[in-house]
Amino acid sequence: MNPLLVITLVALMGFGFVEPVLWLAAAVLVFAQVRYGRRADGSAGSRGEREYRAYRDRRDAQAVFERRYQRERRGWLSRQARRQGGRPGGRA
Repeated sequence: MNPLLVITLVALMGFGFVEPVLWLAAAVLVFAQVRYGRRADGSAGSRGEREYRAYRDRRDAQAVFERRYQRERRGWLSRQARRQGGRPGGRA
């Protein structure tokens, strides 16, 4: 947790004995940190960020697959064209 946030929470809870509304402010800060704050391990906290990371990983894996097998497909088309004596794609 951020040290400035901890100091603010301690101050709000201390002054909460004078003005109880400050306890509510401290509770709101704790809720916001737990709900929206980033985790200490650096992983994404929200569901949307996790879903986007999964989408990005799938997209990148698909791009690697396409780059890898596009070369093989291009070579296969070239061999077919040489056998048929025409352009790649089988058209003469």
